[in-house]
Parts: sequence; structure tokens; C-alpha cells
Amino acid sequence: MKVVCWLYLLMVSSLAFGQVAPYEVPLWSAGAPGFEHLKDEPTEAKDWWIKNIHNPSVTIYPGDSNNATGVGVIVVPGGGHRALVFNSEGHDAAVYLQRLGITVFVLKYRLAREEGSLYSIEGHAAQDLERAVRLMRYKAPQLGINAEKVGLLGFSAGGELVSMVSYRPGDGKTDATDPIDQESSRPDFQMLVYPGPLGVPEELPSSPPSLFVVAARNDECCAPPALRLLNLYFEAGYSVEAHIYAKGGHAFNMGYRTEYITLKNWPARMSDWLRDNWF
Repeated sequence: MKVVCWLYLLMVSSLAFGQVAPYEVPLWSAGAPGFEHLKDEPTEAKDWWIKNIHNPSVTIYPGDSNNATGVGVIVVPGGGHRALVFNSEGHDAAVYLQRLGITVFVLKYRLAREEGSLYSIEGHAAQDLERAVRLMRYKAPQLGINAEKVGLLGFSAGGELVSMVSYRPGDGKTDATDPIDQESSRPDFQMLVYPGPLGVPEELPSSPPSLFVVAARNDECCAPPALRLLNLYFEAGYSVEAHIYAKGGHAFNMGYRTEYITLKNWPARMSDWLRDNWF
């Protein structure tokens, strides 16, 4: 009952701002490759989290048609690969970007550290994100997106997946029978919010996606990988913008629940960066 009410309120709140209500689309119509038999397993949702994801999907938030930018962003919530923080690191981020005229996919990916999990981070969870990027590019004409302006926004564990996918080749499979797989899975830009340590490369590939990164200095888990990435970009001369805040720790989400004014305003810095570079 809680989940139904939450989905109803989500739809009503979106329509109240003149936006199209979000809708969910599976990444693979027949289920994830090799796990098709689990396609109909229901997810579990309660309070702030979603678990038991066997049929990965994206929830699509079409950009405001009165303010369309042609930019698409895939939001990847965190949760330590044990759950998805879908409300505050998924829905909230999507609504913020949607109001800027950006079309958003919020990814529900398979969880590798959930008890009894059948999945891996580097394999299955990253595969889900790669498929989401390909799907957004494939649907670009239908959604009014420029296929060369597709970016990723990852929080915590979601930031790890963004890094993994951003630094892989990601070439489209020209011989694939599925036309979605013919699209590239490498994003044009990436935005990392207190990203976890997995996925940070030893060295950058040539022409990596431009980077925007946010973290708090006193986040012992995720400030170090953010700084490592910053240094890699800085030393190689690639495009990067970073905001390292003095306080805030981990999981300040979109800044709606923090006591620190700087963190309340970090999404505006992201918006500025997007306007300067991608709108």
C-alpha cells in the first residue's frame, strides 16, 4: 500500500508542475540476458529503498517541453549495492533536472551485495548502466534528445558504476541483431556525487567524458576517490569541475535535508556547469 501511495504522489507532484508523469521501461523486453527466467520477480520497496531487482529498468522523466534542451541524463542512485536510494538519489534528482528541460532516465540496476545476490558489480550492474545509455541514444529521436549530449549522474555506489562505464570503450556492436546494442554505451559527460572508490582508473583513456564532481572533505569513504579523479583530469588537461565542501559527510543527496547552506546549493553548481557546457 505504501508503494502504491508513493507512486501516486510521485505522479501527481509531477503533473502539478506541468511535467509529464514518469513511466517505467525494462532495459530488455525479455529480461536481463541469462536471467530471463527472473523477469517477473517483483521488486521490494519500503520507505527510502528498493531491493530485489531482477528485471532492470529505467523510469523515464521527459524534459519540460517548454524548456527543452536536447540533453539526456541517466541518474544512477546509490545504496552500497545492497539497495537503491530511489527517492532522494533518483526521483529528486530527476525532477530537478526535468525542470531544467533535461530528459532523465532513473536506473534500477541489479544489486551485487544484496543477501543471496546472483550478480556482480563490474559485470551485471555495469551492464545495466551500459544498456541504459544505449537505450537513451536509441530513443533519442523519439524523446527529443541529442544523441551526442547524453550524460550520467551517479551517487555513491551509483558513481562507481558511472566511472566504470565512462572509462570503458563502449563501442556500439555493429553486428548486433538488437538495434539498441548497436549504439555506444560511453557517455558524453559525467557527474559524480560522493562517488565510491570502485571504477576509478589507474590512468585515463584518451578523451574521457568531461567530469563534474562533488564531495565533502570529511567523507572518509568517497572524498579520496573524488580527489583522485580530479587529479587525473587536472594532470592530463581534460575538462573537469570539482566542488569539495568542508562539511557534510556522506549521502547529502540533493541537499534538501542538510543543515549546511553550501550543500543545499550544490545542485545549482551542477546546473551552472550544465548550462556552460551542454545546453
